[in-house]
Amino acid sequence: MPEPVEAGVCAHWIGAERRHCRSTDRVRAFLTGPRCPAHTPRALQGRPEIPPGAGLPPGAWTTPSPLAASRVHDAQAIASGKRRSSPQAYRAAQTATRKANP
Repeated sequence: MPEPVEAGVCAHWIGAERRHCRSTDRVRAFLTGPRCPAHTPRALQGRPEIPPGAGLPPGAWTTPSPLAASRVHDAQAIASGKRRSSPQAYRAAQTATRKANP
């Protein structure tokens, strides 16, 4: 059984040599455990590393959700009486649809 590997040390198992890599140079955490640049999941697949960047595009959090549009249609259905609701929700939906469609 292989010996446990501490954090900050590459945990990649080199099967041919029956040992862990144990490199401490630029080790990063991955789901498979700590890995050195030579043993990252993408390096093992022969693919280049993804360059670090900002992540999501600038408008990702400002894009309107499709759920907001469904609320408008839901309010119209309640206001028209096609969807059952409480009397308070019915009056609120009628008020909301009147404001949206003058």
